[in-house]
Amino acid sequence: MESELIARAQAWLAEDPDPDTRDELGKLLATGDVDELAVRFAGTLQFGTAGLRGELGAGPMRMNRSVVIRAAAGLAGYLRKQGHAGGLVVIGYDARYKSADFARDTAAVMVGAGLRAALLPQPLPTPVLAFAIRHLGAVAGVEVTASHNPPRDNGYKVYLGDGSQIVPPADGEIAAEIAAVASLADVPRPDAGWETLGDDVVAAYLARTDAVLSEGSPRDVRVVYTPMHGVGRTTLTAAFARAGFPAPTVVAAQAEPDPDFPTVAFPNPEEPGAMDLAFATAREANPDIVIANDPDADRCAVAVPDTAVEGGWRMLRGDEVGALLAAHLVRKGTARDGESGTFTTTIVSSSLLSRIAGAAGAPYEETLTGFKWLARVDGLAYAYEEALGYCVDPGGVRDKDGITAALLVAELAAGLKAEGRTLTDLLDDLAVEHGLHATDQLSVRVQDLSLIASAMRRLREQPPTELAGLAVASAEDLSRGSAALPPTDGLRYHLTGSPERGVRSARVIVRPSGTEPKLKCYLEAVVEVASVDALAAARAEAETVLSALKTDLASAAGI
Repeated sequence: MESELIARAQAWLAEDPDPDTRDELGKLLATGDVDELAVRFAGTLQFGTAGLRGELGAGPMRMNRSVVIRAAAGLAGYLRKQGHAGGLVVIGYDARYKSADFARDTAAVMVGAGLRAALLPQPLPTPVLAFAIRHLGAVAGVEVTASHNPPRDNGYKVYLGDGSQIVPPADGEIAAEIAAVASLADVPRPDAGWETLGDDVVAAYLARTDAVLSEGSPRDVRVVYTPMHGVGRTTLTAAFARAGFPAPTVVAAQAEPDPDFPTVAFPNPEEPGAMDLAFATAREANPDIVIANDPDADRCAVAVPDTAVEGGWRMLRGDEVGALLAAHLVRKGTARDGESGTFTTTIVSSSLLSRIAGAAGAPYEETLTGFKWLARVDGLAYAYEEALGYCVDPGGVRDKDGITAALLVAELAAGLKAEGRTLTDLLDDLAVEHGLHATDQLSVRVQDLSLIASAMRRLREQPPTELAGLAVASAEDLSRGSAALPPTDGLRYHLTGSPERGVRSARVIVRPSGTEPKLKCYLEAVVEVASVDALAAARAEAETVLSALKTDLASAAGI
């Protein structure tokens, strides 16, 4: 077994085109580190609907040029079999380590396979790539990014010609083509032949951002902004200037792209501590709102002043921002009597969107988690997911877009400011009108992935009958699929209400993360609100329910 492992590693080393990973793997072989070699060669990174994502390093279980070349060859083979020989593939990339190399390798493989390839001119937000696919009439697109993952990671995301991410069966068909690549020597990689696009594609994207704003709407809003060491700053500030908003105050220490993300433990606005520098800047600049993008700028986080919390600023949950944007779009006339399309969110997001859409007479749908599903809803007008992703202009970008979402948040905040109101005031209005929809998440990061499988198995074998003092009215195993949803590894519990406590209903969904080693539990409690004066009591009751749900669910899952 050991000799076979070493032989596989030596064969991989012999064709590795990257001197950095060749050196890394050579040292592992020279020192006889069999344990680490066994980890690196335990299999291959699996290509799925999220593409590829993993830790940088040598070997088939890491992200590296050899793995990317094989992935690109598989995608090229798939596209040729779909009748797209000679078609254009657009390639974007972020500022992480190796991203530019992976993008160039992809361009070379596409040209070598008889397709055309175009690289974006520099590291740019993922939504610019999603826009460029449709704008240029491409047959596919690739974005090299690990989004908000830790610095050691990178990833490879694939879009088809409609500008949306792949879904089954395309992922399996591409994976089969990747598996068929026997050797890198079989993959032609010319040194030239692809196009590097100019800044006109960015200008076209910025021109399209006009579509999300109403002509003549208020623009007076002060914003503190952080790109979280990512690629969003230049595009976002250009979009704000074009729209006539005051220039945001940018968090200086996080303004420039930096693949080490030195000021945060995880470059994700949702992670504890990630917004600390933004809040410190806000305490000095006294803005109306704080806006953050994740490193590839497809997500948008929003924070509001709140004297009740330490530091004076509170991050809004993705569900809160999703509801605010929906209410704003309704008010703008985007959804009235169903004329302008469907409002959509995922099964793990708040049910409040269904209430807002219903009151506006707009169609409403739910999908599985991820914009690969949201973007495919017919007649889409607006989509969001609780993980800070918002699609506010599906005609331009059929994916989450942190730039246009930030513009729409700024327009909403400016309009409310002109009325002497705030985002918090509008959230209060929505709670009174539709009930307080309070959400939270129990998220457990693990080193051993078997712990996630064990927790899911335990919940399936011993399903809870009561959580937070509320009876489980229904328990669904989402892996079985339904007429409305394809199968997915997840469990959904609907809980009965408690009229004496003012609790209308509660809901729990448990699923493994698709991109990180996490078990995620999505919680919602809906509490009746008679008036603005009753909001404080309603929030206290909701917090009690959500806290008890976390405790009881952790116990039931053994986590």
